[in-house]
Amino acid sequence: MEGSDDSRVVAAAACGGATSLFRQYEYEEEIYLSLDGSATVYVNSSLAALNALRGTSFEVSPTARVDTGAVRAYYSSPTTRVSRVSQSRRNGRRYVHVRLDVDDVRRLGEVAPFAWSAYALQHDGDRFIYRQTVGQSADGDARAAGWNGRELVAFRLHLPSKIRYHNTRREVRGNILEWEQPLADRLRSVPLELEARMDTQSILYRTLWLFGATFVAVAVAFVVVIWWVMRRGKTDRVIG
Repeated sequence: MEGSDDSRVVAAAACGGATSLFRQYEYEEEIYLSLDGSATVYVNSSLAALNALRGTSFEVSPTARVDTGAVRAYYSSPTTRVSRVSQSRRNGRRYVHVRLDVDDVRRLGEVAPFAWSAYALQHDGDRFIYRQTVGQSADGDARAAGWNGRELVAFRLHLPSKIRYHNTRREVRGNILEWEQPLADRLRSVPLELEARMDTQSILYRTLWLFGATFVAVAVAFVVVIWWVMRRGKTDRVIG
């Protein structure tokens, strides 16, 4: 997961708050989940959206300097470890991009920025079940944000094993699930339910196992061919 960290940060900074194919995201929460419950979380949000949705009081002026130290402090806790905070400006608004790690995604709701959600991950037979319920927003004042009504919030989930079920209505891209909600609905605390079920064996583990099995099969076949050639040579000498 760490090997592609730089590319993830670049992608997050590029799309955070941007209008991608006419989809205008003001808040994005993206979770890279591991089967042991640990996760890497990316948040891309305008400061205006953070203030309105999470009750913060960051300076939203487009000419003001973003206090990245204050943003880092907001996302830091005994449960979360912030590794990177960056900023950008789009549509006349300031955006922040935060990367953090958590040892147990089920405890993420204990941290103020994520307290509007309840997170669950459970082992059920031959499946892992992930559930997230996004509930009460801060109901902040959004009148001065300059929004046009087309803004969206997004919650994305990157899963480590084969997906067996999900309740998103968005197109599935590989092992990435996405749930969207109009910003206006999120401001009104319209609940959003996320659910996904996946295999208990990671795709990486399965790929390595198949690679190892293929390597062993090739090695055995090579040994058999060498043995056959050597035996054939001995047989030819005896006949000769």
